[in-house]
Amino acid sequence: MIVTYKWLKEFVDFDLSPEDLAHRLTMAGLEVDRIEYIGAELDAVIVAKLLSVDRHPEADRLTVCRVDNGTDEVQVVCGATNHKTGDLVALAQVGAVLPGDFIIKKSKIRGEVSQGMLCSEKELALADESAGIMILPAGLNLGQPVFEALDLKDVRYELGLTPNRADCLSVVGIAREVAAMVGRQLNLSELLFLEEGGPIGPETSVEIVDVDKCPRYAARLIKNIKIGPSPDWLVKRLETIGLRSINNVVDVTNYVMMELGQPLHAFDFRLLRGGKIVVRCPGETEFTTLNGQSHKLIDSDLAICDAEGPVALAGIMGGENSEIQPETEMVLLESAYFDPISIRRSSKRLGLHTDSSHRFERGADINIVPVALNRAAALITELASGTVCKGMLDIYPKVIELRKISIGLEKTNTILGLNLTLQQIQEHLQSIGLNLCVGDKSESLQVEIPTFRPDLEREIDLIEEVARLNGYDQIPVTMPVGQTEGVTITPAHAAVTALREKMVAAGFSEVINYSFVSADVDDRILLASDDVRREHIKILNPLTETQAVMRTSLVPSLLENVSRNLAYRSLDLHLFELRPVFFPIAGQDLPQEPKQLTAIMSGGREPLGWCQGGNLSDFYDLKGVAEALFEMMYIPDLHWDAAGSEPYLHPGKSCTISSGRKRLGVLGELHPKVAANYDISTPLFLLELDVAALLEAADNKFVFKPISRFPDVYRDSAFLLDENISAETILTTLKSSRSNLIEAITLFDVYCGQGIPDGKKSVAVRVNYRSIERTLTDDEITKVHNRLVKTMEKVLAAQLR
Repeated sequence: MIVTYKWLKEFVDFDLSPEDLAHRLTMAGLEVDRIEYIGAELDAVIVAKLLSVDRHPEADRLTVCRVDNGTDEVQVVCGATNHKTGDLVALAQVGAVLPGDFIIKKSKIRGEVSQGMLCSEKELALADESAGIMILPAGLNLGQPVFEALDLKDVRYELGLTPNRADCLSVVGIAREVAAMVGRQLNLSELLFLEEGGPIGPETSVEIVDVDKCPRYAARLIKNIKIGPSPDWLVKRLETIGLRSINNVVDVTNYVMMELGQPLHAFDFRLLRGGKIVVRCPGETEFTTLNGQSHKLIDSDLAICDAEGPVALAGIMGGENSEIQPETEMVLLESAYFDPISIRRSSKRLGLHTDSSHRFERGADINIVPVALNRAAALITELASGTVCKGMLDIYPKVIELRKISIGLEKTNTILGLNLTLQQIQEHLQSIGLNLCVGDKSESLQVEIPTFRPDLEREIDLIEEVARLNGYDQIPVTMPVGQTEGVTITPAHAAVTALREKMVAAGFSEVINYSFVSADVDDRILLASDDVRREHIKILNPLTETQAVMRTSLVPSLLENVSRNLAYRSLDLHLFELRPVFFPIAGQDLPQEPKQLTAIMSGGREPLGWCQGGNLSDFYDLKGVAEALFEMMYIPDLHWDAAGSEPYLHPGKSCTISSGRKRLGVLGELHPKVAANYDISTPLFLLELDVAALLEAADNKFVFKPISRFPDVYRDSAFLLDENISAETILTTLKSSRSNLIEAITLFDVYCGQGIPDGKKSVAVRVNYRSIERTLTDDEITKVHNRLVKTMEKVLAAQLR
């Protein structure tokens, strides 16, 4: 928000210096980001009089001017043609620095000495374009700085407002704050204008179809308008706050918007088909706005329509088909209140952010609607010679009742650490336009909240206002007091932390993704149509279509991470995410949020280096990570079932992991179709675990055995088996003998090839034997080992090689 010192003084009589005002505004919560002193560095540009204007002897387009600067006569060469002898002009003297760091020097131009420059409005940053030099009004004192003589010196403040302070998006709103600071009254001029035209009723009508999106709409009809340029005071005021002058009518709507904070719009009435206004959602259609851009509207977009179609995007921008034109003579002037959420959604979707939408989407003042309309009508009558029709169309079907909030004395002082009286609190709140209702005068006040402060919703908001108005620097500095209590970490929390640390120790990097995903991720990972993971919780107000539902799996998000990294040539990826997923529960508002651990491995097994082999990660690398997790959590009775898996994993290269009958998760290579859906061209291995199942399967009963003092003995045996017999089946068969002399069984070699029959494989197994009580004899070891061999022959039809 941009405002000037002089504009504020029109509404509040204060004596603060520009610097003090900036400090007081900042301390009141309206942070001043920038101060600019208009004309302060241009005192060397003075009022001067042209004593003579002669043609340059060496150039047809130049003139040689003799100039009286109030103390001396100097010669200046000028390239403009709009000046004559006797004119008062703006003379930039030698040494002056003009906007853009342009330094004026004494020079010779085509042989003639030039001691300065005659300036245009553009060169003094008073206008974007100029047709010639600046011709000043008669009667000014020679030698006086131009900005001072024309009363153009001012101070411009740029305020960084927080989104909740929509009331300060106007000069009057900021002036109200200044009045509260200095203890003065806010001066609002009385609106006086004559309604000399005929009644408005027979001429036009207003209908609100969607009352929720437009609770109030007011309009006036002004005839006999003469479109033309705005007067200098209006042009300069708009340009001072960064707005470009267009014409007298449009400039008035912009001026009133900045003054009162209420956006307005003027329609060329002869272009309104049917001569009526209908506020409705026109549905899916195309509409061209004032900036010449075409926009596709949807069913939720609110528009101002005539009898046939849209003529403006409600609260955002007018339409090209009803804009004010040089030949416009009759104007319908609009002032309305629109629902902030509706304006914000349409503005964001269409990519149109305007001064109007900026105010409506933060919450305008519904009760300023007729005031702003009358203010604009009065100015148009004055500046465009308009005739205002009798009456105003003010459609306000459901009047909004003022909110009432109580504020307690004790609570206010407790929170702020102050010792204010109820009278002081009352004075602070009344100074910013809040009205006091009936209340317990000794303990609390009941405050009626005006419609220009939609941000005040609770008692704590009023307490914050008291703190702000009393001065944040008045709040005493105290050290916070608190108690430290010991908190017992739950086993589940400790286990989740341990899982994270174990994954990081294994060389993985943790990622944290949004819990919102696109609704089409289920198709991309090939989930079946009846898969429970397709039942998503929908976001009511999604930021984008790619974040429309809550995720039921971590897999899609991790695959997006992989795809993005591969696109940036980050090929060696070890990533994991341990976060909740979300499943709806029938009949309940809150979802079920089980935690999952999902990890992926792709690219090199080890970082690139001179002593690394350059091998790629494979299934067994990730299986080893999973086994390390299971070992850490003491999960017994593990099974790796290749018969069952997930649709997003490669059949035959994946498995289901379980402990007893408890399913823990899945492990395997990514399905080629899923990889193609995510533009992943390299083999990728994925581990997905249910954290709750891990905690349930964990064996917390630890049994410690003493370390044997006696040596171990191992026997190696090679068996010829059917090639479809899994390693798990072999190890389970060997362990079924349950001999207390067996310390470990290791499968250390598998061979298929020359010398091995088709359909068979050779498996080498090492069995370690050790006793806790004595050194084992060869006969004891042979007896137990022979029993193992016979078990293999009987159960698996194995042949000892």
